[in-house]
Amino acid sequence: MPALDPRRTIRELEELRSLTADERGAQRVAFTAAWSRARAWLRERFAGLPVELHDDAAGNFWATLPGASERAVMVGGHIDSVPNGGWLDGCLGTLAGVEVMRRVAAEHGGRPPVTLRIVDWADEEGARFGKSLFGSSACSGTLDLDEVRGLVDAAGARLPEALAAVGIDFEQIKDSGRELTTAEAYLELHIEQGPVLLDLDLPLGAVLGTFGVERHAITFRGQAAHSGSTPMNRRRDAFLAAARMAEESEEIARRSGSGVCTIGSCTTKPGIVTSVVEECRITLDQRHLDPVTLARMLAEARAAADRFASEGGVAVAWEKLQSIPPRPFDPALIDLADSAIRETCGASHRLPSGPLHDAAEMARAGIPTAMLFVQSLHGISHNPIEDTRREHLELAVNALDRLVEKTMQRVAGR
Repeated sequence: MPALDPRRTIRELEELRSLTADERGAQRVAFTAAWSRARAWLRERFAGLPVELHDDAAGNFWATLPGASERAVMVGGHIDSVPNGGWLDGCLGTLAGVEVMRRVAAEHGGRPPVTLRIVDWADEEGARFGKSLFGSSACSGTLDLDEVRGLVDAAGARLPEALAAVGIDFEQIKDSGRELTTAEAYLELHIEQGPVLLDLDLPLGAVLGTFGVERHAITFRGQAAHSGSTPMNRRRDAFLAAARMAEESEEIARRSGSGVCTIGSCTTKPGIVTSVVEECRITLDQRHLDPVTLARMLAEARAAADRFASEGGVAVAWEKLQSIPPRPFDPALIDLADSAIRETCGASHRLPSGPLHDAAEMARAGIPTAMLFVQSLHGISHNPIEDTRREHLELAVNALDRLVEKTMQRVAGR
């Protein structure tokens, strides 16, 4: 029986990088020619396996190894990248899944006790049209067609036109939901993209779920006045009120435990050096895994903004940009993931995911879901310096394999 070969996964990752990257990094933006070439290359990885291959209505690519039962364990990833991206983001999970499927097919004589499926999601990154999790949200049924129908890329191409160019009918993309009718579990391996495991000096972690997000624009409005002739005690400075939100946001995140707050942009009017700021607009991104805590973080930010506005003699208004509920993963599968990691490398750590992942859409669809994170060197992703130690990549493939086997046995035993 051929053993699992994690080094083969590393070789394939390196081959994919050589085919679809340049000196600036990975260049596999979804629905482009480079992405289509990568997909064709991916299909070739299944040569010799007794699998059925097809693309669904949303452009997601599926490889199915039929089992004695139609009940399916799914392993997912995404081969698309951001422009100038790293060599592991997304594609590690896809290619590790291929290697696990090779092992399962060999060990079970091509017919495991339950069906095993590998899915490569279309446009996880949203790099071209600004809508991430495209393929998985179409499949889960949560994608708002009216919201995304009018999206255009930097060159002015509309999303439906770009999809048609690669053989996808925009109006039919939600038909991809048929793929989930037999799904019993969804598993995903991904680089962490942050520094938690690095700081703990641990190779792998079990993911508790993806953070919920509250994203708002906050506009403070005061009064423009000459910067030379207006005494400090007579100013209604919108910027000063907004600036106080920076330190307060850090305190809100600290009080939340594991939450994060980010003021990502700040614009002022009239925006000249000789005027007190009349209007200051900031954006606030707040994230936490617990919905009650996330709601409290938002309430604290609103109260602070009202206080700073009152004390500064300015007005304040809020605009919701986006609200995404937290997506906790399945407790039983988290336990299996933790066990698989400990069996592989002796120690594990449970952590939430700040970034969103396709796994969140599968959890949203009601499918029991779990994720593994592998340590990211530098704590950096979406960057050509993105990297993971080769020995950690090998451990990651082994841990995913153990998790898949445990999950298949669990599903078969129901």
